[in-house]
Amino acid sequence: MAVSVKPFAPGMESAWDAFIATLPAGTFFHRIAWREVISRAFSHAALYAYAERDGAIVGVLPLFHMKSLLFGNALVSSPFCVYGGPLAADDEAALALADHASGLMRKLSLPSVEFRFLQASAQALPEAWVAGPERYVTFRKPIAADDEANLAAIPRKQRAMVRKGIANGLTSAAGMAVDPFYRLYAESVRNLGTPVFARRYFRLLLDIFADCADVLTVSDGETPIAAVLNFYFRDEVLPYYGGGSARARGRAANDFMYWEVMRHAAARGVRVFDFGRSKLGTGAFSFKKNWGFAPTPLHYHYCLAPGAAIPDNNPLNPKYRLMIAAWKRLPLALANRLGPPIVRGIG
Repeated sequence: MAVSVKPFAPGMESAWDAFIATLPAGTFFHRIAWREVISRAFSHAALYAYAERDGAIVGVLPLFHMKSLLFGNALVSSPFCVYGGPLAADDEAALALADHASGLMRKLSLPSVEFRFLQASAQALPEAWVAGPERYVTFRKPIAADDEANLAAIPRKQRAMVRKGIANGLTSAAGMAVDPFYRLYAESVRNLGTPVFARRYFRLLLDIFADCADVLTVSDGETPIAAVLNFYFRDEVLPYYGGGSARARGRAANDFMYWEVMRHAAARGVRVFDFGRSKLGTGAFSFKKNWGFAPTPLHYHYCLAPGAAIPDNNPLNPKYRLMIAAWKRLPLALANRLGPPIVRGIG
């Protein structure tokens, strides 16, 4: 039977998630709940589709039409997710989904379609698609059930920082509270010169992924000084959004925080620690390497309209240098007010 591509319809949620559970390449970012999260948090149009053969799902395409006055329009699979592009059972389904996406690009007169893959061989693509620059890497590593084994696997200098946090008497607690996390995260990203997400986005994440998310907060005495929002999928933990106050660095709170994430995750049976995406040449990249994680390139691919270029909406782009420098000097309250309308277009 030939493959046909159809738009996602309400009521298919269970079938969608059941399909991604059958494929090793399925990731947390393929879960259908992201459709609701991104639609409600950012008002981007969801154009999800699936490939069908003989009445069975053989591929899924999470896809959003992003619109931004500052950063332009594009189709992305998937924005605000570090990977999780189309997922197919075979090449015929994969090519059909890619053709569907490029057809939408032409129909909507958009400059590009972006697919984000964790693995180089995740998806067959038509020849017209081009690979993006080597800009991002991910850090993933197996962890053991035993805390001592995991601590011993951390390189000596980084292990000393973890022990410093322990010696400082820092404590951690896991829960679902948004507000303490948001205060720390907003301060942290403002200091990096990055617009912050709206508080509502994090509330949606914790509400919609209540079965597989938590916030781990590190406190110095009674004062929260660092926090990270974590996702759990299969046997993996993904510490995805994290930040800390100015006080956190001197107290080794960030080092202690990720150790506590690892410790809590191992206790619940997690065996893979996904440290997430980082840009080459950044402080986050160096921090994760210091933990003994080897960087693995992420594979982003594009279909481009005639004359269009690969989008470059990232903080290392020189054209954003002045804006980033100015953003770092904004009062936190003002940065929190201005950030959400801007960041919704970055993805």
